[in-house]
Amino acid sequence: MKKLVLSAGALLMSLPLAAQKQPQPKSQKEVEAIMAIQNAPDPDSRIAAVENLLTKFADTEFKGFALYMATVSAQQKNDFEKLILYGERTLEADPKNYATMLLMSSAIAMRTREHDLDREEKLSRAEKLAKDAGEALKTATKPNPQIPDEQWEAAKKDFQAQMHEALGITASARKKYDEAIQHFKTAVELNGDLSTMVRLGSTYNLAQKYDEAIATLDRVLASADAPPQVKQVAQAERERAVKAKGAKN
Repeated sequence: MKKLVLSAGALLMSLPLAAQKQPQPKSQKEVEAIMAIQNAPDPDSRIAAVENLLTKFADTEFKGFALYMATVSAQQKNDFEKLILYGERTLEADPKNYATMLLMSSAIAMRTREHDLDREEKLSRAEKLAKDAGEALKTATKPNPQIPDEQWEAAKKDFQAQMHEALGITASARKKYDEAIQHFKTAVELNGDLSTMVRLGSTYNLAQKYDEAIATLDRVLASADAPPQVKQVAQAERERAVKAKGAKN
């Protein structure tokens, strides 16, 4: 159940997220290289276009934007190593890039296993990245002044939801299920994402709150907007809840 992070909020990010002034290309060739990133048909092509821009125009003011797009592309490819590599490079160029922090936070938390020797170190980093993103969002301004106010507010809510989801994943990995539930509930309230709702139902199962799990998952299954893959996972979690509830009674 992998959620694409090139969401409504991320699609607005056509400029470096923490830029104080609008970046400017220095030549038509640089404009073409930037447009190649935006128009790339797939993640591999987009990453290649990013590397082309950074190689040919080392002083480009669009470095943060380019590296962020490479980070998103690595996430779409499910390439954790490249996601972290490009994410680190993005934050070097644009330290308050909250979208990148959220991508990294969720990825690290989801990849952390119970018996990892550095488990707590990873989860602490995931938590810090999510919280740092939340702080950056508080003072974030429009990355592009042409974005309508209502669209910008919707984008910020989407990023806030991603922050709570990342914190929920981290709390769940620590088996702090009640804390995770609160974060997932807040995320769902902010953007109504059905994949997050399935995470909420799954966490209710882990917390042995089976009635709440069934009610939450029923909402997903009843939604006409739920993709087949999401409904499949929701159905499996619901069956798990019903079986566990029966065994408990």
